Amino acid sequence: MKLLLDMNIPLRYAALFASKGITALRWSDVGSINAADVEIMEYARANDFIVMTCDLDFSAILSATHDISPSVVQIRGSVIYADKAVDIIVAALLQSADDLKRGAILSIDDKNARLRLLPL
Repeated sequence: MKLLLDMNIPLRYAALFASKGITALRWSDVGSINAADVEIMEYARANDFIVMTCDLDFSAILSATHDISPSVVQIRGSVIYADKAVDIIVAALLQSADDLKRGAILSIDDKNARLRLLPL
């Protein structure tokens, strides 16, 4: 599993995911920090990444285009700031790994994780 971290994901998360055996690359390591979301999506699709973000723009793009990739993980609420956030996120990723390979949107918040298969 390879994650492409949007600019709104804390910088330290790439190393924390790596410590859990998940490849994670921050968008600023491969592209312009001012890139359009569509450019980030195209890079993720071409390089077999799952996009991780805190906003809804990527899901809106998938909804408008009816694409089946790349998968998107949305981190919602205060879970992104919790001390155990990475453990919560990794557990949801591993539980949803097969669906994320096929194309899905995984939304993770303080209480649960919800999965929607693509296309929307």
